[in-house]
Amino acid sequence: MAKKLIGKALIFGALSAASLLAQAGQAGGGGCGWGNMVFEGQRGLFPHLLATTTNGTSGNATFGLTSGTNGCDSNVVLGYGGRSIFAMNGMLDNIAEDMAKGKGESLDAYATLLGVEAKDRAHFAQVTHQHFNQIFASKDATGEQVYKNTLEVMSQDSVLARYAQQPAA
Repeated sequence: MAKKLIGKALIFGALSAASLLAQAGQAGGGGCGWGNMVFEGQRGLFPHLLATTTNGTSGNATFGLTSGTNGCDSNVVLGYGGRSIFAMNGMLDNIAEDMAKGKGESLDAYATLLGVEAKDRAHFAQVTHQHFNQIFASKDATGEQVYKNTLEVMSQDSVLARYAQQPAA
């Protein structure tokens, strides 16, 4: 039981860190928020995390976006120049393995990431197992393709359809 909790905590920690780093990117412009001003010119994980935390805890990037201050510009085109969150964390292979079995910690974490409530996770595991070949349509499927295919499968299931309409964490 403790091993499962530690495994889940590590997966969610890695996803959270990747999410924070992705948010530190270009939303509102390359230098949006006080955190970017304070840590301007610095590189590395620690300054990026501090800048993101500063922006997030004080709400100044949100204020900057609505007021056009703090180096923020809501007319900037949003984009993501990194790799898939699944590929970054080495989760895609684990999700595929668990989905093929119809159960497992990585599949449960994926369901959680998609917002599937605990009461529906066994059903999620069963449905994704049944549609494994549709979700992992090729051996070289990317995280984005797997995510899109998963949502498509979920949208066609009466229990899971409501989760397919929600954006993932």
